[in-house]
Amino acid sequence: MVGTYDVAVMRASGSLSGLAYGDALGAPTEFMNVAEIERRYGAGGPRDLEGDPALVTDDTQMTLAVARALVGGRDGVEDALREHFVRWWESPDNNRAPGMTCLQACEKLAAGLPWREATGASSKGCGANMRVVPVGLVPDLSDDDRAGIAQFQSALTHGHPTALAASELTAFAARWLVDGTSPGDLTAALRERCAEQRTTYREEWLADLWVRPGVSTPEEFIARGWDECADALDVLAAATPDRDADPCLATGAGWIAEEALATALHCFLLFRDEPVAALSRAATTSGDSDSIACLTGAFAGAAHGLGAWPEEWAERVEHGDELAALGRRWDR
Repeated sequence: MVGTYDVAVMRASGSLSGLAYGDALGAPTEFMNVAEIERRYGAGGPRDLEGDPALVTDDTQMTLAVARALVGGRDGVEDALREHFVRWWESPDNNRAPGMTCLQACEKLAAGLPWREATGASSKGCGANMRVVPVGLVPDLSDDDRAGIAQFQSALTHGHPTALAASELTAFAARWLVDGTSPGDLTAALRERCAEQRTTYREEWLADLWVRPGVSTPEEFIARGWDECADALDVLAAATPDRDADPCLATGAGWIAEEALATALHCFLLFRDEPVAALSRAATTSGDSDSIACLTGAFAGAAHGLGAWPEEWAERVEHGDELAALGRRWDR
């Protein structure tokens, strides 16, 4: 118990905390291969947070930017997202190896450019879906608004259709796990959503983002993103469940949106009842370890609640108080 809260059902709290824990655990290993990680941490990789506080990266920083923008509710969320992304860009703490796509787009937003001119229109880097989890945790959004906000927060910096679709899938994965979807059913449910949404272009949120050379219709534009995500989920579904192998060899290194989603899900599903082991596996990868681990932690925490994590980690992770407050807000 935490106060009057039951940690087993504090799933938004578990998800937000797990995201930050995974980020902090994977940050030191991001640019190392598996052999290097295991030489430093031993077989199986890191199992505990480093430092006090345990520092997070831009993944958690931008997740908090999205979360803060959502506190005011659905109305005005477009302006709030822009405002909080600019605040992140201006912050002196924005020194955690942030991605160039996010930096360049936010710099343009800060200069007052319309978001359509600021975004990296051809980028599908994982910087969009590594921060989208709060959109899945807000309890009172309609499916249409959840999907629209998930895609729009991506579109501010990453305008590729695969970045949009992967962001929506990441948000819905977190939501469904919070609502009790069995982890074993999750991949198929996400694959089904790819098929259902394949030609749904959310013009209310995306305006004319689809207009570019070689694209005839908005439906053609967005279908490319859903198809790439569907392919990544098919690879995940066919992956051998080998706990000892580098997950990136099966589902990709995670630098791009659909691979970050698939490889994080792979790590989570390999250790679906062992959340800390899932984080350790995600941090012990040859790819974008902090982003893979942060999403793995978000999924594991959404499935198991706050009780998934060692209690002392809450006191050690950077931004722990704000993460806890946001989690309680959405666990009501």
